[in-house]
Amino acid sequence: MAQPLPSPAQLEPLLGRRLIVVTGKGGTGKTTVSAALALGAAARGLRVCLVETGRDEEIPRLFGEAEPPVGHAGRQLRCGPTVMKMEPYAALAEYLRLQLRIPGLVTRLLDQPGFHALLDAAPGWRELITLGKVWHLLQPPPSSDEHIDLLIVDAPATGHGLTFLDVPSVVVSAVRTGPLQRHAGWVEEMVKDPERTLLLPVTLPEELPVRETLELLARARDDVGIAIDRIVINATEPEPVPSELLDLPERLAALPSSPDGLPSPATLAHCVRHRLERAALHRDAINELRKGTDLPFVLLPNLDVDGGGRGVLEKLASTLLESGEPLP
Repeated sequence: MAQPLPSPAQLEPLLGRRLIVVTGKGGTGKTTVSAALALGAAARGLRVCLVETGRDEEIPRLFGEAEPPVGHAGRQLRCGPTVMKMEPYAALAEYLRLQLRIPGLVTRLLDQPGFHALLDAAPGWRELITLGKVWHLLQPPPSSDEHIDLLIVDAPATGHGLTFLDVPSVVVSAVRTGPLQRHAGWVEEMVKDPERTLLLPVTLPEELPVRETLELLARARDDVGIAIDRIVINATEPEPVPSELLDLPERLAALPSSPDGLPSPATLAHCVRHRLERAALHRDAINELRKGTDLPFVLLPNLDVDGGGRGVLEKLASTLLESGEPLP
């Protein structure tokens, strides 16, 4: 049975879980939010592992530490978090070696093109093995130096991201017994445990991302049963003018011609009008999201991530973790 979405009154500190799965429509900045969250958690003394599931390594570049590549083995960045690029075939090899205990056989099997072709035609195995690796990373390690306080997953985009999380339940329902059914059950339990796991949706104050976020909330509740207790609205901007100056475009347009080298009053009026219209669209989108859910929002400012480097991530982390209660 699906878990109910927590109400704002039940909101817990963001770093109170051990697993945070960040998702959102492509282009909303979910990878940036994942990186900022990892940086902020590491700065507070937590051992953080950030898992990237996309095709390319993006997160080390955001930290300015793109070389050498982190790969599936991962490496700890100078700024604190450990980052790894999830490779499903490498995770599968680890799993088979643990189960079969015959490394040579596993190597020969994975070297067979026919085996790869068979796997490529099988739906869901990448998602299941990826989540299995996540589960394994959170188990008590042999050494306390390897303990992970917080694991953050930069998950696939909205839609596929929920399919990614729902695969263990499908396997548990389809497979009656055996190691696969048992291991999928452990992963499903991890995903649906609201004390350990949180889904963190990232959206933009725009119509289409907001609509997809509302669909995500419904599917997360009804199909997956993963806890969600807040929504991150990325790239928000302050109101461009005070409320008593909403007629500023008209005032500017009525000014006499500007001296040479300065924008004309008509140009200035057009620029301010554009900002006002954009702010109105943002307000409408946020109001639509507010009507569709009672979950609280965390509003992140619109910052130049590519040009700002790690300093921008620190500002975002501060807003995510130090701004008190997320805005209702």
